[in-house]
Amino acid sequence: MPNFSAFAIYCAIAFFEIAGCFAFWAWLRLGKSVFWVIPGILALIAFAYLLTKIDSAFAGRAYAAYGGVYIASSLAWLWLVESTRPDRWDFIGAGVCIIGAAIILLGPRPTVT
Repeated sequence: MPNFSAFAIYCAIAFFEIAGCFAFWAWLRLGKSVFWVIPGILALIAFAYLLTKIDSAFAGRAYAAYGGVYIASSLAWLWLVESTRPDRWDFIGAGVCIIGAAIILLGPRPTVT
């Protein structure tokens, strides 16, 4: 059975990571005020905290599954925030990554004791 709560957490994690990193990008690359760093740091703290909420016996597996969601979310950010529509190769690549993340996240695992 799909773990929809984990998917929702992964989406929130991706939002906070991308928003936090974008705040630094805006400051250092787009010439925005240094004060963009404050919400950026808070967003990155939320990102790290939420990543610990993924139900996984091993951090590496949680991070690996998150990678696919991050890639798809980055392309959504590109489209919604930066007003640049991803091309078909972006969509195909993100689809492959989401499939890989789903395999990692939803694959049967032996009980860890």
